[in-house]
Amino acid sequence: MENVLQTFKERIATATASKSPLRIKGNGTKDWYGQSLQGEVLDTTAYSGIIAYDPTELVVTARAGTSLREIGKALSEKNQMLAFEPPRFDGLATIGGIVASGLSGPRRQAVGSVRDFVLGAVLMDGKADVLHFGGQVMKNVAGYDVSRLLTGSMGTLGLILEVSIKVLPRPVAQQSLQFAMTQEQALHQLNVWGGQPLPLSASCWHNGLLAIRLSGAQAAVDAAIKKMGGDALPEPEKFWDRLREQEHAFFDGVLQDKEQGLWRLSVPSVAPVLNLQGEQCIEWGGAQRWLKTTASATEIRAAAEQVGGHATLFKGGDKSVGVFHPLQPAVGRIHRNLKNAFDPAGIFNPGRMFTNF
Repeated sequence: MENVLQTFKERIATATASKSPLRIKGNGTKDWYGQSLQGEVLDTTAYSGIIAYDPTELVVTARAGTSLREIGKALSEKNQMLAFEPPRFDGLATIGGIVASGLSGPRRQAVGSVRDFVLGAVLMDGKADVLHFGGQVMKNVAGYDVSRLLTGSMGTLGLILEVSIKVLPRPVAQQSLQFAMTQEQALHQLNVWGGQPLPLSASCWHNGLLAIRLSGAQAAVDAAIKKMGGDALPEPEKFWDRLREQEHAFFDGVLQDKEQGLWRLSVPSVAPVLNLQGEQCIEWGGAQRWLKTTASATEIRAAAEQVGGHATLFKGGDKSVGVFHPLQPAVGRIHRNLKNAFDPAGIFNPGRMFTNF
């Protein structure tokens, strides 16, 4: 692996000297996400493999190019998991790409996001220096903010080399239920349940049907089923897997329709029904609202801001409106200062997050 690191160093040093952009890429499973793809490809897949995994410490450390298939296999053998359920994209998604994109799956509502599980990271910056942040144990708090800062940065701050991720045991018991409800009824019920000691680990409302997943001790799951009622969800494992991979029926046809965009709105769970044109799908107890629509970015973002949230153009649509929600001036300055500190020549994934960044 030293040869691979040396290659990275040379590529980055050369790019910095000439101010030539580099496009950090693993297996390319999320090339559609973000703004334009610019620069010569810097492939991370050669830098792969699990460095350390101690099931008793609930931590796995892996090189950035390691696939989720490899990590998932190792964790499964010890009955453990990446609790934030990142999309796997046939297992080809890399751990570096998951951290850089910040994508979490259905269980995020119960356990937290990718950022909450990042314990440490190793980064190669624009000067080709190797920087270490955080650690490999949950007790280590030094550098947490910087290592977590990389989560969702879209590779704009540097080349992520290694990450240490907290893992969790798989739940002992798991059951899924479904209920016929309107969107308004579903949002109300999800918030009622969210305030009760129920082992809710996922939820999804679409087209008049609310599906929920219960995970935990057998007694807790049984008690919740008795209290909540509902009907058993057919093929629950397949249902949640398809939702995680954005293969649920709701997501069909988005990339094929250039006029239609798939928006992801992050809002407070108590936010009311958003009166927006198009089809909606709701996750995370009401906090994540998916929207397929031809409505304007201005209208969508105004609706999200009105309830204290923000909106991202996830797939399709017209990216000239800006994929990510515009930053407030003060926050924008912080982003710019961070970018200048880690990547003064601006070579890493230029324009991937914001067109002027």
